Amino acid sequence: SEGIFWETLNAATVARVPLCIVVWDDGYGISVPVELQTTKGSISKALEGFLIDEEDNGILIYTAKAWDYSEMINVFDKATQKIRKQHRPALIHIQGCTQPQGHSTSGSHERYKSKERLEWEIEYDGILKMEEWIVSNSIADQETLDSIKKEAKTFVKQESKKAWKAYQENIIEKRATLKNIYNSLSSITELAELSSDLDKMLEPTFGEVLSNARILGHKVRTLGYEVPEALSLFIDEGKQYGLDNYHTYLYSNTDKSAINIPIVDKAFSENSKVVNGYQVINTFFDKAFEKYPNTFAFGEDVGNIGDVNQGFAGLQDKYGSDRIFDTGIREWSIMGQAIGMAMRGLRPIAEIQYLDYLIYGLAPLTDDLATLRYRSNNLQMAPAIIRSRGHRLEGIWHAGSPFGLICGSLRGMHVCVPRNFVQAAGMYNTLLKSSDPAIVVEVLNGYRIKEKMPDNIGEYTVPLGVPEVIVEGDDLTIVTYGPNVRYAQQAIENLPGLSIELIDVQTLIPFDLEHIIVESLKKTNRILFLDEDVPGGSTGYMMQKVLEEQGGYFYLDAKPHTLSASENRTAFGSDGDYFCKPQVEDIMDAILKVLEE
Repeated sequence: SEGIFWETLNAATVARVPLCIVVWDDGYGISVPVELQTTKGSISKALEGFLIDEEDNGILIYTAKAWDYSEMINVFDKATQKIRKQHRPALIHIQGCTQPQGHSTSGSHERYKSKERLEWEIEYDGILKMEEWIVSNSIADQETLDSIKKEAKTFVKQESKKAWKAYQENIIEKRATLKNIYNSLSSITELAELSSDLDKMLEPTFGEVLSNARILGHKVRTLGYEVPEALSLFIDEGKQYGLDNYHTYLYSNTDKSAINIPIVDKAFSENSKVVNGYQVINTFFDKAFEKYPNTFAFGEDVGNIGDVNQGFAGLQDKYGSDRIFDTGIREWSIMGQAIGMAMRGLRPIAEIQYLDYLIYGLAPLTDDLATLRYRSNNLQMAPAIIRSRGHRLEGIWHAGSPFGLICGSLRGMHVCVPRNFVQAAGMYNTLLKSSDPAIVVEVLNGYRIKEKMPDNIGEYTVPLGVPEVIVEGDDLTIVTYGPNVRYAQQAIENLPGLSIELIDVQTLIPFDLEHIIVESLKKTNRILFLDEDVPGGSTGYMMQKVLEEQGGYFYLDAKPHTLSASENRTAFGSDGDYFCKPQVEDIMDAILKVLEE
């Protein structure tokens, strides 16, 4: 029923992808019957418009019964042969699936299925029908099958007990250690209840044991006693266990990590060209596609016209439509395509045309791409690069800058916010050398601003997590990124006599790994966080990083300030931009307000 199903099927049909989609239909979506889920109560009937037409466009559709093994074998054999031979997608609709335990063990299907339906599911259970097929084809008799089932149940129970015992052994040992610590504190009668709580635990998790230990530590301290060294060690080791087992591999920790890529500085000369921003990024992509044959780029309008801002202009003709190609308007599945390609060793640069449209493709990024390495305990990776453009231009859906949302949703990806296209090119090069996924948000209104292109374009890199001091000063630190760097520079130029330090964070994730901003704050003792997000968005994110995480709070002589866009979406037109986004004059007002405190 969800949109991604239709996106995927439509895209696969258009591109004639040899994709086999199998729908295992038990008649329900949890408790909601198929009649309320799908047109005509049947996905195969609803998709009849996708069937192959007289011009040979469309998909193959097959149906089979879940409990009919012979029919299933025949259908899958026929479908997969045709998929491969004709190079087109097919849908196999498997009907009559049953739910022995309902959707989950916490919700019995007896609550929403009729007595007749439940009786039918018992009679047409796939395992029972498979047994009947085996017996009817003289592969084995019923006595043999009953013996196999009995042995299987016994084996599963035994192995389950072994696994649980193995899991519990370390926890039991840890609980005994903690009990010994309680014994050493037996003279403190106020701890008896906590000790009893530990004794009453039945098959506890390690987290429950550690929780008891930490509460014990708090209790001992509040009673005025010294916390035993053994208890402190127990708690520290427990926390380290949690760190090692639940907080690792969000990003790569190898030399292929994006933060470990060697820095190659930009090279300029008297012959360096001054060109439009889009020409800088176009030149870089040309170099990258020549250097990395496993690199691909795709998205809405990326192929034929070279993207809406000409970053790939002329490159499809040079490198072919297999490597640089157009897609339909389908952000969710563009992201899914990128994830799948990246997992298989390719280097996709997948485009979300405007950052406002990130919402449509956010689910696979936050659920799949950002979490893949972490979820697989470093066994899998998908170093996809998501390219977009944003911050501000004209109109409610072409002026997005939702970086609070992005930073909250995409931990596990790097978030790059270059101020211009020279920096963007260096970031892309860093990412292509790394094994981490990332999103790069280009400056939407900067494609025709002139930039000096480095002589070594395609070779230099920009380090991630390293802010750059754009303007040095002693009175105030301004922290920002993207196009606001340019606006802040103009504001500083319009306030001669004031000593303002301007810092471009360059990447929001990772954020200032070398604590460059705090070093500035030690000097200026005042700080202004500037962005184009809603109030409390990325300004709140940056403030937490600098003041709390990096300890910048201790160097403040005045309260920290923020300047953001308005709470409402940016209104249409130039006036909409003027009154909804921070302008040079707004930045000047903010600077004077901080310095006049």
